[in-house]
This record gives sequence, C-alpha cells and structure tokens, in this order.
Amino acid sequence: MSKAIIIYYTRSGTTRKMAETISEELQKRKITVNLMTSDQVEINNLVNYDLIIIGTPTYYGTMAAEIKKLLDNSIRLHGRLDGKLGGAFSSSANAAGGNETAILSVLSALLIHGMLVKGMAEGSHYGPVAIKSFDDRAEKECRSYANQLADFLNA
Repeated sequence: MSKAIIIYYTRSGTTRKMAETISEELQKRKITVNLMTSDQVEINNLVNYDLIIIGTPTYYGTMAAEIKKLLDNSIRLHGRLDGKLGGAFSSSANAAGGNETAILSVLSALLIHGMLVKGMAEGSHYGPVAIKSFDDRAEKECRSYANQLADFLNA
C-alpha cells in the first residue's frame, strides 16, 4: 500500500480544509495518509513516503515562512527523495494573490530534490487553489487533484 504525507501551514483554516479534503480523497483510494502541520513533521521521516504534498497560504506571492523553513531543513535529505511523487496547493485572500507563484515555489524545491510532480490540465494547473475561502470550486479541485495523484502513483 502506498503512503502519503500531506504537510500544511494555516492561519485562517482554509489551507487545513484543503489538506483534509485531499487526505480524505486519497484514503478512499486506499492510500495511507499522514496529515501534519509543518511544525509536526520530522524531516528524516519524509523518506518513508511515496507521495509528499505540501499546502501553504500565499504571502506576497510565495510560500509561508513556516513551509520555507521545512523545505530549507529538508536539505539533509537531498538525493534521498529522488523519484518520489510530490504536489502542492495554496490559498490566498484574493484572485491576484499569487497562488500560482506560491505553488511553483514549493514545486521548485520538490523538483530540486529529484521528485516528480503532476500538473492538472483543467482548473488550477499547478495544484489546487482556494481564493478567499474553501468553496465548492476549491473542494472539487482538491478532490480531482488527489485522484490524479493517486492514479499517477499507482500507474
């Protein structure tokens, strides 16, 4: 059975709701999921997962400092995450909040680790996005993304 970790940071709760929805959908696909905030993660344990998904609120067009700290600390695993599947999602206060650049900043770190990432042909191409709140559109994107990652993981 595949193992996934969903790591997130949240202030308002929106990013948490996204993480919970992605987790729920992955579990329906028989993937074991650990859902953790960024401060709960033991960096060395990341090597034990097949799928690593990171969620962040968008601050000035990039990831939250708490997520950046986690990724900076992951340098000790450089080369050991090679070939694992990764993904990212984000929330922001408005449509022009920089969600795509925030997601890309996370995906850049995953790519440097040698991880594989999967985009979405429909919707938010780099990963799910919530704008202002966790609405029906964001929920649909989270569920679709989780299923696409599960398909990719189990291919």
